[in-house]
This record gives sequence, structure tokens and C-alpha cells, in this order.
Amino acid sequence: MNLVNKLLRRDKAKYAAGRIVRWLWAALRGNRLQAGLNAAVGLASVGVDLGSVWAVQRAVDIASGARQGSLYWAVGLMALLMACGFALAASRTWIRNILGIKAQNRMQRTMLDRLLRSEWRGRERYHSGDVTNRLGQDVATVVAFVTETLPGTLSAVAMFVGAFAYLARMDALLALLTVGILPVFMLAARFYVARMRKFTRRVRHGDSRVQSLLQEAVQHRMLIKTLECGPMVVRRLADGQAALRRHVRRRTGFSVKSSTLLGGGFSLGYLVAFLWSAARLQQGSLTFGGMTAFLQLVYRIQSPARDLTRLAPAFVAVFTAAERLMELEDMPLEDAAGARPLGAPCGVRLTDVTYAYADGRRNVIDHLSFDFRPATCTAILGETGAGKTTLVRLLLALVRPTGGKVEVYDGSRSQEAAPATRCNFVYVPQGNTLLSGSIRANLLLGNPGATERDMWDALAKACAGFVADLPDGLDTKVGEGGGGLSEGQAQRIAIARALLRGRSVMLFDEATSALDPATERQLLDNILCQRDKTVVFITHRPAVVDYCDQTLRLG
Repeated sequence: MNLVNKLLRRDKAKYAAGRIVRWLWAALRGNRLQAGLNAAVGLASVGVDLGSVWAVQRAVDIASGARQGSLYWAVGLMALLMACGFALAASRTWIRNILGIKAQNRMQRTMLDRLLRSEWRGRERYHSGDVTNRLGQDVATVVAFVTETLPGTLSAVAMFVGAFAYLARMDALLALLTVGILPVFMLAARFYVARMRKFTRRVRHGDSRVQSLLQEAVQHRMLIKTLECGPMVVRRLADGQAALRRHVRRRTGFSVKSSTLLGGGFSLGYLVAFLWSAARLQQGSLTFGGMTAFLQLVYRIQSPARDLTRLAPAFVAVFTAAERLMELEDMPLEDAAGARPLGAPCGVRLTDVTYAYADGRRNVIDHLSFDFRPATCTAILGETGAGKTTLVRLLLALVRPTGGKVEVYDGSRSQEAAPATRCNFVYVPQGNTLLSGSIRANLLLGNPGATERDMWDALAKACAGFVADLPDGLDTKVGEGGGGLSEGQAQRIAIARALLRGRSVMLFDEATSALDPATERQLLDNILCQRDKTVVFITHRPAVVDYCDQTLRLG
């Protein structure tokens, strides 16, 4: 691996080459079927190609009288080998398009699953547009490399060795001259890889930046329209695209120069082979069929050699993509211990809890002690930035306190808050949290096993009976962020989804902010009438505070 590090000039890279190679090997093991089929088809194609060289040489020699035999049978053999080549090409296309997308989808699911199980940091390191870009393009790059490039390398090596052996049997000196130029290109590869890796990294970062700008503009287009800042947003996108184009232009210029130099070298080798074989044909020491075979074999030596030289940019691209995906995988996972439900209703107790974000400039929560007693209703009040949302994240064990302790308890036992105790909670976040799809699909996120009767009961309790009046009822489609519904309607469906989850502690973060007073009172009556839950409201609404048993003020 020291050689790989030296070749790629990876001294300052985040990951050692050995670790990236092991990661890619693990990715290859997960796609053995496609890689194996591509390798088998590639090797079969090598046999067909070399057989075609022999068949053409034989047919030409028969036609020119240098060999005895039936010309029709010779041409028929050529046609059979051509048909085999077409069949192998079709097989390669089928494997790439059918199994390739399946492999890419599988890796995307694996990466997303791990991302969803990673720790919540409160202030995310990577922009969502950048993460989406990695899960799209970088996954595609890795899958293509392990399932197509590596098996293709095996067949390229086989073609190179087979064609060289065939040519060496006919003319050893010409075979040596044909491959003699390759070491020169291998020495130039070190410089090429180092430069190309730098250009590729910049292009990938620029592409992620453009996607992030596009995603934010589409996601917040209403805000942009109301602020009338559309031209500014478009200019920012134009600046990002201009930077991306500069990086692409520099990479393309370098690639074109390198390819031209490489192509010139191979063309020179082909001209030498042509002159050599033509001179032998003129002297009578080579048949016309032999000259045809010479030229075909030289091409079949140079073509895989050219393919092998293309491994340099392929390695650059896949190492860059693998590093970007490994950065996502390195995000620490939450404790994977199983769910630990407590008896209902349970309470939550904070003892001298302090919390500060990673920058550590100030404590968002500072030595807070409070008891959310079982079956009580608590209102959390405070100015913006006082730590209300951070407190909810502490209760849900999305973040861990930097001091003190958060405990979930019932009448007989107590457990420190952790991902395993999250099963005791249900949470309705602030804002519109519906996903695109049907109302039914959104409700089933709260309880995948809920019956239709369960869903209607939850909707009634959440004052969302309006769903029955919609043309398609539960199967009514909503857009991203609940598009097609009013803010108040979307809030009530989100509350119904939480009620379907049916857990002991219910957390509502400004969950009634878009409701009219009458609907809000009816909703609170429905939720609190049985007094069988521990309910926590983050709110500024006086009507909500009036329903609560206790108040916690932050700030």
C-alpha cells in the first residue's frame, strides 16, 4: 500500500490507501454476482476476439491462395464468431443495466440505513445536498468500479497476454517492439494520477456545492419569493456553477493533453507495426492474411494497454468517491441496544443537566433540574434561543448532556435516557413534517400495523375529521412538506400520526401554532381527558399553558 500511497501522492489524504482498498474489497464482495458475470463475459469476449483474428487470417489466406480450404466455410466461421460477439455485447449491456442498478440501489439503502442510525449532532457537518450528491454520484462511481472496471481489467489483461502470445508466435521481435513503449507510459502515470486526483476532488466538491444551492432554492422558494431575492439566489447559483465549470475545464484540458500524448504514442506503435508487416509482405516472408492478423493483433495489444492506462483516472475517481462515502460511514452510530420500554405512564427527571454544542462557546442548558412527573402536563416556556428545542433533544436522547443526568422512570425503576428509551416517547416537531405521498402512508409511519379504524380514531382525536371529506380520503396525495393542505391541516395529521404511535410520553413542539383557538381547545381536551400520558408542550400559546399542571421557564 505504500506504493499506492506514493503513486497517488496521498500523504495528506484523510484515509490511508490500504483502508480505502479494504473498503472497496468489502463493496466488491457485496456485488460478487455482477462482478463475476462481467468477468466471465469479458474473458469469453477475449476468446471470441482472438478467434476472430485467426478466422480472418484463415479466410484471407484461403482467398489469396496461400492456404487450402473452403472460403464459404471460412466466412461462415467468421459469421459465427461475430454472432457470439453480438450475444456477449448484449449480455454485458443486460448485466450493466439490470444488475448494475440493483447493486447501486442496494448500496444506497445500506448507506442511508447507516446514516439514519448515526448520532444526531444538532449541528450537522454535511449539507443535505452534499449528502444526497454522495449517495447518488459517489455510490454510482464505486459500484461501476467494483462491478465493471475491475472485471474489465481482468479481461483487458487476458486480451493483452493472449494477443501478445499470438503475435510473438508469428513474430517475436515485432511483439516486443509493440509493448516496448508501455513502460514509458507507466512512468508518466504517477504524474498524471497526482494531478488528476486534485482536479477530480475539486470537481466533486463543486458539484456538491451546486446541488446544495439548487436544493435549498427549491426547498425555500416561498421564502425567496416573499423576500424578492430570486436574482440574488440565482447569482449565487451562477457563481457556484462558474466555479464548477472552471474545475471541469482544467480537468478536461489536462485530460485532453494526456490523451493526445497517449494516443500519439499508440499511433506511432501502430505505424511501426504496419511498416514492419508491409516490408515482410513485400519480401514474401508474410502472407496477406498474416499481415491482416499482425495489424489486428497490434490493435488488440494496444487496446487493452490503453484500457489499462485508463485505470489511473478510474482509480482517482473511485478513491475520491470512496473517501466521501467513508466520511459518512465514520459518523458515530447510536447505541444499538434493544428498546427498553417502561411502565405507563412514566416520567422524565433531569438532575443538574448542562449541555453545550461542540463549539463550546456557551451552555445552552445550564445546571437544570426538573421532574416531568408521570401523567402530568408541562408547558416549557422561554425566549428564542433559550434551549427549548435542545431540551427536547435531551429528553429523546438525540444528544447527550455534557453534565448531569436525564432519567426515564416509572413506579419501580429508572433508566438513563438513551436511544433504547426512545421507545417510550412520541414527538411532534415544530413546523410541517409530512412526507410526500398519501395521508395513509404518513399515518402508517407512526404505527405500521395500524388498521383503518385505528387511523380514523386517531384523526378524530386530532380534530382531523376533514380527511373524510377529501375526494380520496386516507389515500389523498400530499406533496413535499404536506403540499396541498393548509398548515393547520398538516399539523393535525402529524398529531394523529403521533397518537397512532401511542407511547407514554408525548412531546409537542409548537404543534398547535397553526390552529384556531376553538380547534386548539378541542384538541387539548381530546389529548388530556384521560390523564394516562405524560405530556410536554413547548409553546407560546396561553390556551395551552392553561391546560398544564406545571410550567418550566428557560432562559
